[in-house]
Amino acid sequence: MPNCPTCSRASSRSTSSAEEMVKGREGERVRLYVCGRILGYKRSKSNQYENTSLVQIEGVNTKEEVDWYLGKRMAYIYKAATKKNGTPYRCIWGKVCRPHGNSGVVRAKFKTNLPPKSMGSRVRVFMYPSNI
Repeated sequence: MPNCPTCSRASSRSTSSAEEMVKGREGERVRLYVCGRILGYKRSKSNQYENTSLVQIEGVNTKEEVDWYLGKRMAYIYKAATKKNGTPYRCIWGKVCRPHGNSGVVRAKFKTNLPPKSMGSRVRVFMYPSNI
């Protein structure tokens, strides 16, 4: 997942134009999320549980590293065919529940179950709520 379009910054953008867009702001832009990839639903050999999704968070490879992300909110952002509230983009919010296995995969519950077309797509894992 090194080439995440939502996470990588556009190289054509200059710092001066970014400063012009937001007046009174100094320094580098701060990103409050990391990217993750939706792997699928929680499942067994013969059953599948659509109310729990499996997400691989970028840079998280062990069960111990997952501990910091427990309770953090995540957003699945997608583009719809019609505009609602002036934008075609919609969002389904979710939360990291617990680790899944030993390889850094997490279980997440979303406000509404994720659609099957979301498998393999990206999700934003935000750095809040924070307990530090």
